[in-house]
Amino acid sequence: MDKNFNPDKQHTLVKAVSISGTGLHSGINVDMTLRPANPGFGYQFQRTDLPDSPIIKADCDLVTDTSRGTTLEKGDCKVSTIEHILAALVGMGVDNCLIELNGPEIPIIDGSSKPFVEIIEKSGVLEQDAAKVWYTIDTNISYFDDLKKVEMTALPALNYQITTLIDFNSPVLGTQHASLKAMKDFQVEIAPCRTFCFLHELEMLLDNNLVKGGDINNAIVVVDKPVTDEEMDRLAKAFGRKKMEIKSEGYLNNLELRFSNEPARHKLLDVVGDLALIGYPIKAHIIANRPGHSSNVEFAKKIKQYIKKNKHTRDIPVYNPNQEPVYTQQQIEKTLPHRFPFIMVDKIIELTDTMIVGVKNVTVNEYFFQGHFPGNPIMPGVLQIEALAQTGGLLCINAMPDGQYDTYFLKIDNCKFKQKVVPGDTLILKMELTEPIRRGICVMKGSVYVGNKLCTEADLTAQLVKRN
Repeated sequence: MDKNFNPDKQHTLVKAVSISGTGLHSGINVDMTLRPANPGFGYQFQRTDLPDSPIIKADCDLVTDTSRGTTLEKGDCKVSTIEHILAALVGMGVDNCLIELNGPEIPIIDGSSKPFVEIIEKSGVLEQDAAKVWYTIDTNISYFDDLKKVEMTALPALNYQITTLIDFNSPVLGTQHASLKAMKDFQVEIAPCRTFCFLHELEMLLDNNLVKGGDINNAIVVVDKPVTDEEMDRLAKAFGRKKMEIKSEGYLNNLELRFSNEPARHKLLDVVGDLALIGYPIKAHIIANRPGHSSNVEFAKKIKQYIKKNKHTRDIPVYNPNQEPVYTQQQIEKTLPHRFPFIMVDKIIELTDTMIVGVKNVTVNEYFFQGHFPGNPIMPGVLQIEALAQTGGLLCINAMPDGQYDTYFLKIDNCKFKQKVVPGDTLILKMELTEPIRRGICVMKGSVYVGNKLCTEADLTAQLVKRN
């Protein structure tokens, strides 16, 4: 990943790139092309060999099979073994890509993500003019499967990182763990790690004619039991080899391991690929104990449900009273033409060229409580809108050239009052420009929060007028 890569922007490919290979389970030779896509497109697969070339989105809710890899299916469109290409796209920072196939299964190549990373590198990764919206979690999200002894947890974190632990009660593998502290390390540390299976699993797959595209060089085969000469001859025949042997380390005649804990690293690779099916980029520390495709997908569904349920909280400003204000109350009075009892903003805590966040502390001593719902004090909605307008006025005036300006209301649209505001509440006032200021006309989206609850929202239009 380029050192100038901006993780807060969306990315796609510079140009289309292709790769061909055999599907591990289907044995069908497939041509796959990765194509650039617009911001917000995400990952979508297209079966060009089917009538009307149907498209299916990379979505955990569309997974129909996890027995030998992860399979998506919708109508007549079905795509299998998607995890390695999705891991490569995530690992290389590609957010938007159309994956074209003329067959039912992603090519297995060498059983890792490395070949896919190499063609993405060949294409180049293009920064797009669109922000990448990260989703954070503020509580632990856990998934358990007591039968398979699987435990997966997502912990709040400042970035996306993954730790995997595997224990198959195997004298060859032992207990292994792997970690990815930053996605920029994926290409070197995780992408080259190949899939693995145990010899008894391979024999079962051969018995059921389920590894038609298998080759001894696209998977690590772990041998953790004595093997007869007859079994070795059968394996040699199945893989078109003259002879098969077991290395002293307990692996079928395979290449040398690329890492001492390559199986654990490949499990981490699978987690990256399967969690891409959440459909939202997340910041969390994933700890996966004995993960598999089935548990990965169920965990992805759980995280997706959490994000959908809490999506509205994504852009809620966080107020830290210890933080130095951008504008103090005294500085606000130098800019706005409002004084007691009609100044509705106590301080500004965040300010950019398109967005501002202000704070208003509501106390029982407010003058308007004397006559508004006596005995049951509620802040009038119109005064909440006025507080938003004053906050927005500071945003617009700050964006103008030198000089003094006043802002005047022109229009209020889509105004909704969702929660009452009472004494003791701290209002977080957020205003965002929804279009550039033209000829002094400012169009803004306003939101009033108390904690993480949205109390009031409205679209406000105002005009800036320079003072004489």
